[in-house]
Amino acid sequence: MSHNLAQCQRLVKGAVEAGAKALFLPEASDYIASSAAESVGLCQDASKSLFVRGLQKAARDNSLLINVGIHEPTDPPSKRIKNTLIWIDKEGEIAHRYQKLHVFDIDLRPNGPKLKESDAVEPGHETVPPYPTILGKFGSLICFDMRFPEPALRLRRQGAEGLLYPSAFTVPTGKLHWEVILRCRAIETQSWVIAAAQCGRHNEKRVSYGDTIVISPNGRIVGRLDHVEDLDDEKEDAREPDLLTVDIDLDAVKEVRRGIPLLRRTDVYPEI
Repeated sequence: MSHNLAQCQRLVKGAVEAGAKALFLPEASDYIASSAAESVGLCQDASKSLFVRGLQKAARDNSLLINVGIHEPTDPPSKRIKNTLIWIDKEGEIAHRYQKLHVFDIDLRPNGPKLKESDAVEPGHETVPPYPTILGKFGSLICFDMRFPEPALRLRRQGAEGLLYPSAFTVPTGKLHWEVILRCRAIETQSWVIAAAQCGRHNEKRVSYGDTIVISPNGRIVGRLDHVEDLDDEKEDAREPDLLTVDIDLDAVKEVRRGIPLLRRTDVYPEI
């Protein structure tokens, strides 16, 4: 976790030098464990976590908003942990918290991975109203949540102008669905989509697809970073952190929503 904190601190420095107002970091930026037991052993309360406290100091020292995915203990403590997304404000305080709703249980053998996130992660129980920032109101979701349009639509109804999907996506599913689903979420909610993504090898069991991407409210890709093409590529053991900077234009949200009004037939189907 100290290594991951150092990597994130490098990204903070780059964001500040670029004049950014906020930094968006991936899901599970504190660590990715190789087993459920290891994950529980590493997990710390945010108030005690050197990783979180280090980012709080970085936010405070640089007057920078930081959005980051972390792990937190369940209450009461159990054999599972919480996969959460937090906003750290410019004073270094945790101002907003969301717990991942949908856990990733798949079996893509023999050619793909088998993962059962529910063994290690307790799912959340609510969507959390969007968090207002200088960049607009952002609705928080995490990784596998992207496959479900309902929470995105609910956040749009609650006033979201942007949706966040920090992720650690698998390579096979990333190649198939990453871009197309995120563009769908942007188009159907007419919102910005920001998906900060882990990229490369974490341990002998896990490799993340990458492809950090930002999508405008009309579904246009305005920026992206590298992704993993070949699981056997040796460079996946030695990636350095990369930074994507984009301008978030809230007028684009207004223009798209005004140009193509989405008038829902709630007399026919229920409102989410």
